[in-house]
Amino acid sequence: MDSYQIHWSAPDEDIEEGWTEIAKLIEEGKVRYGGLSNFDVSQIKRCQAIHPIASLQPPYSMLERGIETDLIDYCAQNAIGIVAYSPMVSGLLTGKFTHERLASLPNDDWRRDKGDHFQEPEFSINLDLVESLSAIAKRYNRSVGELAVAWVLRQPQVTSAIAGARRPDQITQIAPAGDWTLSTQNLAEIEALLKQREERLKQA
Repeated sequence: MDSYQIHWSAPDEDIEEGWTEIAKLIEEGKVRYGGLSNFDVSQIKRCQAIHPIASLQPPYSMLERGIETDLIDYCAQNAIGIVAYSPMVSGLLTGKFTHERLASLPNDDWRRDKGDHFQEPEFSINLDLVESLSAIAKRYNRSVGELAVAWVLRQPQVTSAIAGARRPDQITQIAPAGDWTLSTQNLAEIEALLKQREERLKQA
C-alpha cells in the first residue's frame, strides 16, 4: 500500500496508539507512507514524536481557509505534503448549484439541512460569489470549478487536491485545473471577492 492514513483525530486520546500501529506497518514494509487527516498542529506534533508524517489531508477551499492560520506553514517547515480535500465545497463552487437544485436534493442528502455553506442566508451569498468567480473563469474559457481547484493548488505546500467526481466527464472537465497558474491579478481579484463575502456574512 502506498499511503495509509488516520482519517479523523477521534477519539483524541487514542491517536498515539493509532499512529504507532501505522508506524509499525511502515517499518514492516507493508505501507510506504503514513498520513493524517483532519488533525491540528498539536495533534500532528504528538504523532511526529512517534514517527515522521508524510502527508496531511485537511479540508481547504475558498470557503474553508482554516489551514492558512498555522497548518500550511507548519507542514512546510516539517516536509509534510498537503492533500487538500473538498476544494469545490461538495459541488457548491462548480457553478452548477441553484436554489432549485438544492431544494431538489434527496431528503437524505446532508447538504439540505446540515451543510453549513448550503444554509440561508449564507447559501445565497455563496451563489453570488460563484457568479462573480464564474465571470473570471470565463475570461480564460475555464469553469468555475477549475478556478476553485487552481486556487487551492496555488499554495506551494499543497501537493494535490481531491476533486470528487460522479462521472468520467467530470474528471476530464476538472483535471486541466492542475495546469492553470493563476496570475497575481487573478488572486487579488478573488481575494477581494472573498472579503466582500465575509463582510456580507457579518451583516446577514
